[in-house]
Amino acid sequence: MKPAPFNTLPGDPLPTARAFWLRADDGVRLRVAHWPAGGAEGTVLLFPGRTEYVEKYAETAAELNAAGLEVLAIDWRGQGLSDRLQADLRPGHVGSFADYQRDVVELVVAAQELDLPRPWHLLAHSMGGAIGLAALEAGLPVDSAAFSAPMWGIALRGLPEWLVLGLVTILCRLGRSGRPAPRSGGEESFVLLDPFRDNLLTHDGRRWGRLVAEAAAWRDISVGGASNGWLREAILECRRMAALPSPALPALIALGDGERIVSAPAIRARAVGWPGATLLELAECRHEPMMERDPVRARFLEAVLAHFSAVAGPR
Repeated sequence: MKPAPFNTLPGDPLPTARAFWLRADDGVRLRVAHWPAGGAEGTVLLFPGRTEYVEKYAETAAELNAAGLEVLAIDWRGQGLSDRLQADLRPGHVGSFADYQRDVVELVVAAQELDLPRPWHLLAHSMGGAIGLAALEAGLPVDSAAFSAPMWGIALRGLPEWLVLGLVTILCRLGRSGRPAPRSGGEESFVLLDPFRDNLLTHDGRRWGRLVAEAAAWRDISVGGASNGWLREAILECRRMAALPSPALPALIALGDGERIVSAPAIRARAVGWPGATLLELAECRHEPMMERDPVRARFLEAVLAHFSAVAGPR
């Protein structure tokens, strides 16, 4: 595990992490970040969403550390500082969603080699929720899971799924798998394009401003819209997961009332059919509970910590 860079903004009060490189079994180089906590009594494996990078979770990691939990997060292949998968670096692209499980394997191996304290817990956001559910199906060694707006279906702006899937499949067959999908936002990071009042992520102006500053300062980290290939694979993966039974472990599932990126009906359907799962519906919340205004964010994180603590037992 060779050292890797971890970016900070000028005068940043948030804690830095120890970042290092891993290598997946197919040769893709991955970046992970570890936020240690003195005397920790557990570890959070943090699965980010599409377009995201480990630095985005420094604030959340600090609060998890303060609660006695170490944090290990990853840049998925094709984003952050992990290897991009095609010559055009800007679109968010992956060849197959199954490849993300190669990244999960390396994250688990790193957690073992670092001898991170148990119990281990999964905290997964958006696309990380899809990767996380698949990882749980494959035996991810965690004792509980918390999901933030998990991508168990995609909000396709009113278009029928069959139509979108058919269109991107045709585009892939025409050799345009790696090009930005229609209406995906193009090659630029959406936080540099969307005005705050129209953004789909958060009501919090300060945290939105930080995302804009990071995207402007760290151009090699950000990615643009999803590629045709990514969107095709994402729809197929959501369909595959919908047919799977829910894992036999406790889960907390958070959904904001302003969700417009992932499918709220798919989240509710999974929550209803998951024995031992709790659906936390958050008012005044868009897609990112961990980036929302303080009251919403606090409610989510308090619920997550209570969920993890209940599984771990009394300290």
